[in-house]
Amino acid sequence: MPYEVLARKWRPQVFQDVIGQEHVTQTLTNAIKTDRLAHAYLFSGARGVGKTSVARILAKAINCEQGEPGIPCNQCQSCVEIVDGSSVDVQEIDGASNRGIDEIRDLRENTRYMPSSSKYRIYIIDEVHMLTLPAFNALLKTLEEPPAHVKFIFATTEYHKVPMTILSRCQRFDFKRIPVAQLISQLEKIGAKEGIEISKSGLALIATEAEGSMRDAESLLDQVVSFTGQKVEDRHVTEILGIIDRDIMMGATRAIIEGSPKECLEIVDQIYNYGYDIKEFYRALMGQFRNLLISLIVPQNSMLDLSESELEEVSRLAERAGSEKLQALMNLLINREEDLRFTSHPRLILEATMIKLCHLGDFLSFGDLLDKIESLEKRLLGTLASGESPEINRLSDTSAQWVSDSQQEDHLHSKDVNENALTWDDFLTYLSSKSKVMFNILKDWHFQKLNERTLEIAKGSQSFSSNYFEDTDKYNELSNYCRDFFKRNIKVRIVGNSQVLSKTKSSASAEQRRPEAKIRSDLPSPVQDILHMFQGEIIGGSPAKRAAHDNPDALKKKQEVTE
Repeated sequence: MPYEVLARKWRPQVFQDVIGQEHVTQTLTNAIKTDRLAHAYLFSGARGVGKTSVARILAKAINCEQGEPGIPCNQCQSCVEIVDGSSVDVQEIDGASNRGIDEIRDLRENTRYMPSSSKYRIYIIDEVHMLTLPAFNALLKTLEEPPAHVKFIFATTEYHKVPMTILSRCQRFDFKRIPVAQLISQLEKIGAKEGIEISKSGLALIATEAEGSMRDAESLLDQVVSFTGQKVEDRHVTEILGIIDRDIMMGATRAIIEGSPKECLEIVDQIYNYGYDIKEFYRALMGQFRNLLISLIVPQNSMLDLSESELEEVSRLAERAGSEKLQALMNLLINREEDLRFTSHPRLILEATMIKLCHLGDFLSFGDLLDKIESLEKRLLGTLASGESPEINRLSDTSAQWVSDSQQEDHLHSKDVNENALTWDDFLTYLSSKSKVMFNILKDWHFQKLNERTLEIAKGSQSFSSNYFEDTDKYNELSNYCRDFFKRNIKVRIVGNSQVLSKTKSSASAEQRRPEAKIRSDLPSPVQDILHMFQGEIIGGSPAKRAAHDNPDALKKKQEVTE
């Protein structure tokens, strides 16, 4: 008797044998029991998850002569013929090979005939999305109003390629990928029945490589057994399937988190010498850090298809790295993936990326950062208490001081402002020992005026700190610091940055605006044009007065000659 591969030998024959698709099998079973069968079904999902198998089981359950409703007996003539593929009333059509309009016309003609020995004529069209658009159009009328004795079952891996007019005429069922745990359980059952000795970790490697497909998992197990015989070791699985050893992946992850570039380079050399695909290793590394991040965010680990030992190791590494560092590592891996994809030197790119990953360093959480700042403030206060003064940069008044040469009063007023600014600098020095946060904000603000009752300051250009003192507690804290430093009850007045203007500029401008219009009108037209073009400003009086101010001896000599 010829050998039958595991995927065919262990193909489900009843709904109860289907793994991981309970939402589909239960619905179809209830529909059969209550006689609520639709005329057309569409099964969509990834490869090897049971679409065609469920279609055959549904066909058997509908036409079974002896079994209970929803449970085919697999012994009557109808069930046996469907299993053998020799049934006249159940036709399985490959959509890729029979995709033209002529084949669909023949199918449509055959639907007029009654079933030969069964209750229904059933058409199973696999990969239905491969049909041409004219073929779909030819099927529309029959699909909308089929004969009572006809049922259609479509299967596809790409339902979005099926026209909406077809989808709207079918009941659609989405088949899920089968979880790794269920794949391992089924493979253990197959191994026990077939006399295959294989560890659970080896089955986990096969299940992970199958990517949710039961057929692929059974085919991979068949391939491994053909290579090793009935006794399978984990190293045989990695060798025959070309899977990168999980120990290597864990070692690379651990080396990156611990910041060991030497160990990372040794792993890259090992990957290269073993003949593994470097790009495949990089994708596996991205998946590994994705698992670490997910395990940190989702404590139940319901989104990870890993064995218990792997979950324990992944959780431990994730806790050690922290969320901030894992996100930074993932961002770097994602950004460098395109470089690796198109390079002709993948090993060089991989080595550079691994070194960069090791040098990212540790990240502090926001709470840890605040604690560190508070600790530094306490240390600074201790230094001040011991008599040492920290070196603090003085805040310079950057406002322009526009002083007219002819206005002595404005010059004296500017001097008063500068003296007050020195007092403001002293206050900032005092504030730095009390609150670093307030000091860092106010050092970028502008001093306006200071008298016996009021300290007026203007907001700086940094928008993120402009509303800091709108908090009543923060404002009261600043007022208390001012009261302690100036030794009097002083009110702090905060104005907007649009009011930052030196008093000397205001008084000088007021004095100059009066004769400016007359001076401009006396200037030659080209000079007026230049002033307008460059937005110039006259900063003194008339030319004669400015000359007299600059050289009074020359003016006196000129008057003596005139007399």
